[in-house]
Order: sequence, then C-alpha cells, then structure tokens
Amino acid sequence: QVQLVESGGGLVQAGGSLRLSCAASGRTVSSYTMGWFRQAPGKERVFVTTISPSNSTVYADSVKGRFTISRDNAKNTVNLQMNVLKPEDTAVYYCAASMRNLPLVRKSAYDYWGQGTQVTVSS
Repeated sequence: QVQLVESGGGLVQAGGSLRLSCAASGRTVSSYTMGWFRQAPGKERVFVTTISPSNSTVYADSVKGRFTISRDNAKNTVNLQMNVLKPEDTAVYYCAASMRNLPLVRKSAYDYWGQGTQVTVSS
C-alpha cells in the first residue's frame, strides 16, 4: 500500500512557476512508475507526465518544454516543476503510482492516487 500526498499548489500569474511535490509513504517510490494528472473544472482527469523506475519520462504535448518531472529518492518524493504557466494549466493536480515498470499515460494503469492540489493561473 502506498499513500500519496501532494503539496505546492497555489495561485500564480501567467508566466510564473510552481513546484509540486508528491510525498509517498508505505513504500519507496523508486520502484514505482509515478505520474501526474490534472482535472480542470467540468472536465475529465487527463495525463500530464510520467516517470518510470528507470527514469524514462513522457509528457503531454500541452506541457512539453515547460514542465519537468523528477524523483528525489532520498526524500521519497516525486516533483513536478512547472514553468511558463498558462491560465489553461489551471486544475487540480493529482499524483499517482503504478506497480508497472514502464511510463504510463492511462489513468487506469495507476494503482494509487493522492487527494490532489489546486493550481490556479491568473491571466
């Protein structure tokens, strides 16, 4: 069992940056594929980025070049650095963990989810 807690969300102006963190307890995240998803009001939850245990990454086209996912195995966290934020990035951001050993873009492939953290980007 893995418990995930996101932090770092908030309100930022367009063009600004935020760093989200996902703290894991129960198991070490180094052996899991980790992902970030987001859900805007009235929309479905969609893929943002993922990192495999071997640190292979995949990004959604909408965030490529602006967002970076990384692991901090010493702190058992996964981070999401978000730069050049846009109003359309506004959403609740969720961290997820999967026992499958490869980058994953489908929600159904993830076994554990955090509660989410709100990111609001003002124009």
